[in-house]
Amino acid sequence: MRNPLLQLGALSLLATLGLPSLPARRASHVASPSGKIAFASHRDGNWEIYLTDVDGSNQTRLTRREAQDRFALWSPDRSRIAFASQIDGALWELWVMNADGSNERRLFSNIVAKGNRDWSPNGREIVLAATVDRDLEIVSARADGSGATRLTNSKGDDTDPCLSPDGKRIAFTSKRDGNEEIYVMRADGSEVQRLTRDPALDRSPAWSPDGSRIAFVSARDGARDLYLIRPDGSQLQRLTTGGLSTNDALRWSPDGSRIAFEVARGKNYDIEIISVADRKRDVVAASSAFDGHFTWSPDGKQLAFISDRERANTLYVINRDGTDLRKLANDESLNPAWWR
Repeated sequence: MRNPLLQLGALSLLATLGLPSLPARRASHVASPSGKIAFASHRDGNWEIYLTDVDGSNQTRLTRREAQDRFALWSPDRSRIAFASQIDGALWELWVMNADGSNERRLFSNIVAKGNRDWSPNGREIVLAATVDRDLEIVSARADGSGATRLTNSKGDDTDPCLSPDGKRIAFTSKRDGNEEIYVMRADGSEVQRLTRDPALDRSPAWSPDGSRIAFVSARDGARDLYLIRPDGSQLQRLTTGGLSTNDALRWSPDGSRIAFEVARGKNYDIEIISVADRKRDVVAASSAFDGHFTWSPDGKQLAFISDRERANTLYVINRDGTDLRKLANDESLNPAWWR
């Protein structure tokens, strides 16, 4: 049964928005072939969402508004793209559009633009973090624009929501107990369970493709390292030593055998991959410049990423072993999302 306090918070929020309540519905993930990369480009003097083929051809502008449009996120069936939009330096909003740029609609306001967002496997909802009652909470917004439901109602910030592959549970970061820890709850906001208990920060959870483990970043051993834990809180396992991982990017390969992550050495960011089975680390993209904002190809053999190695952040593709670096764009670019 849904917690009545969460129901009350949801009703209050939805009344403010003028939106109806939203029941949770979940289905299976949809597998899909390689196709396009969505990314943000500043080539026209404003951040807009573009599409490109994986060889850099057929680059198409999708958004054309007086706003900063970034952080594209493909729907499971590849028919729509969710994105974050900011107008005149105001608060960020969550929008969605068809994959050809048509039928734009606003879903939610006051969102955490850089934070993690996730489509439900059936494509009906998007879970995200947003400011509600002066606090960061997890919200589920209906992708057709008809409603939203507040899922958390704690005194500490709740961020980084990540849906399990079956869509039944959400892993997230919370400060509700005074420190950033990893929690899991059902997709309707009920049955909240705390997984980690350490005075150092634990954050940025990411489900493995089979749903059996959750990877996260922790500073418990003095450096930001990668850890694994079971969804019931058991079998905590350290993956890296001196990993220096950022909190921004942690991505499982599609087959679940590897995890790609950003490494921060001072102000320099690089991209590495670790094998989950033997903990072998490989450098994918490293330079004296920024290398980050990456996304896996659907077959797990390549990554698209952003680098300013030529003095401007732009879009590249590289094999996961660090070979065959290819530049896809010449203009300032950010936040690639590979068509999955």
